[in-house]
Amino acid sequence: MQTSYGLVPIGWVQSALRVLGDAPNQREGAPRAWIRFDERVAEGAKDLRPGDEIVVLTWLHLSPRDELSTHPEDDMGQPLTGVFSTCSPNRPNPIGLHRARIVARDGLRIEVDALEAIDGTPVVDVKPAIGPPARRAVRGGLVRRLAGRNRSSR
Repeated sequence: MQTSYGLVPIGWVQSALRVLGDAPNQREGAPRAWIRFDERVAEGAKDLRPGDEIVVLTWLHLSPRDELSTHPEDDMGQPLTGVFSTCSPNRPNPIGLHRARIVARDGLRIEVDALEAIDGTPVVDVKPAIGPPARRAVRGGLVRRLAGRNRSSR
């Protein structure tokens, strides 16, 4: 069994957040930010449009990777909790999960409404956000557009 895997960034975050201490928790107060895609993945990003809700997966490259327990929300009054039961960025594989809405596009860059990742954070994947069916039907956007395109291409 393979025990080590490699990730290759598909892009990077461009943000006003410059240091870890400035990054808010879970979108509270997160600023707009840009995601700049690498040219080699341009084909994969071609259908992303303003209004689409996406999930951005980042590699939280400045987070410690040796922590297995933490006080949730850095509240020392809370008991130590295993990191896999928390949203702590400090964990063996520091993958950030960010739900955002695309607000603008400029070539290989997309601007999102709120992203708590700091400038230079590697982006490892972008996926369409899948919500409850009622929200998805109202939201429209990428999932429905791609589903329609797949039906028409059969």
